[in-house]
Amino acid sequence: MRVFCASIATETNTFSPLRMEFEDFAQSLYAPPGEHPETPTLCSAVFPVLRARAETGEIELIEGTAAWAEPGGLVNRKTWARLRDEVLEQLKYALPVDAVVLGLHGAMIAEGCVDCEGELIEAVRQIVGRKTIIGVTFDPHSHLSDRRVDNSDVIAVFKEFPHTDFVETAEACVDLTLRAVKGEIIPVLSVFDVRMIEVLPTSRPPMRGFVDKMMALEATGEVLSVSTIHGFMAGDSPDLGAKIIAVTDNDRIKGDRIAQELGEELFSFRGKTRPTFMSVDEALTHAVNAPSGPIVIADVWDNPGGGVAGDSTILLRRAIEMGMSSLALGTIWDPMAVRLCHAAGEGASLDLRFGGKTSALAGDPIDAHVTVQQVKRNAVQSFGSSVVPLGDCAVVRVGEIEVVMNSNRAQAFSPDLFSNMGIDPLTKKTLVVKSTNHFHGAFAGIASEILYAAVDGPYPNNPLMTNYTRLIRPLWPIVQAPFEEKVA
Repeated sequence: MRVFCASIATETNTFSPLRMEFEDFAQSLYAPPGEHPETPTLCSAVFPVLRARAETGEIELIEGTAAWAEPGGLVNRKTWARLRDEVLEQLKYALPVDAVVLGLHGAMIAEGCVDCEGELIEAVRQIVGRKTIIGVTFDPHSHLSDRRVDNSDVIAVFKEFPHTDFVETAEACVDLTLRAVKGEIIPVLSVFDVRMIEVLPTSRPPMRGFVDKMMALEATGEVLSVSTIHGFMAGDSPDLGAKIIAVTDNDRIKGDRIAQELGEELFSFRGKTRPTFMSVDEALTHAVNAPSGPIVIADVWDNPGGGVAGDSTILLRRAIEMGMSSLALGTIWDPMAVRLCHAAGEGASLDLRFGGKTSALAGDPIDAHVTVQQVKRNAVQSFGSSVVPLGDCAVVRVGEIEVVMNSNRAQAFSPDLFSNMGIDPLTKKTLVVKSTNHFHGAFAGIASEILYAAVDGPYPNNPLMTNYTRLIRPLWPIVQAPFEEKVA
């Protein structure tokens, strides 16, 4: 059995001031055939999973390129064409194949292409024909188009947010794809459009129970696989919004029923899933008055994982004004400030301007006399079994506050973001992280309390105020009763 795999992945915030090029992929992950690392990345876990199957002699694996870029703004036309054509040419060279497995994100938008993943999957189908099985993994923060569904045999989506199950999702996709090649199953996809835009963290109810219910349906054999597309509210896509995918063994009627039942239940959660968001002053004051720490404060909307820069200074400036101590913040994206700190060296004191460079909505730069606590080349943090590059980093002390600055944009995933840079997170009263919810899995184990601070900025967090130009379906909360209106 010959299996080809490849991965092209990023998440596009079409409202972000950032722009994406090939160098953004090279900084995070660009692995030509055979060069994918042993550890998986969020969207390329299909590589090590398929390698394990190949080692048993079950399959002959032909690897294509794997490329991942930290979420950002619109991908330029040249970069998308290069990566797409590279993978398609590799596939043509690999023919004949019995299966193609693609590790994708699902929210990539490029100049001239609003549905990059749909275009890629359709092109793969045209190359391999209808008999070859195509399996795909997606991040739930994606846009599920008919084009993707019509040209895929198996679709599996991370169930958890934070995405702690990306390896398990790859294993499920690979297993169903190979079973389909062997003729053991005939996978049929059913999709229900939930017509809703919402933040759906699975680390808390009601989404915790909803994920458990999906897993129980799979465990009992009711479905081969069931997934929830959350949607990505920062992407101006005609396919924006939540959807349910059920994969059955040649039973569309049952799949349609299960997808609709789950979709209607998910729709009933609207307005009830977000954690309590606090203002900056509320969060910082709560941390100051807390009896013990670490108090973890998430700067939820300045999250590089949502395609923004991650250089907002609003929360940090307020903490400085309040004279807070025993506080560490990670991270501020500022390659120039990092470079200056490396030039000055550890222990140096200097006047430094940092942060607040990419958006008028992210606060003014911080001008302060700082001490360089530590500098490090090619720093990393962990996300489950994945290693996330941070590039060259520096830690500066401003008063009694320590700030981690990075040169490769990345959201906060793990406390080792701090410990790898010489900061013991357990000794801090307050830890501020730039992340919406991916930090939760690793930080929950050390936090005395977790707070969410909502600071408006370049991330479009209110659909009622977002200027979507491509929507062709009624979605809540833009439309209060979307199922009562006809779809264009």
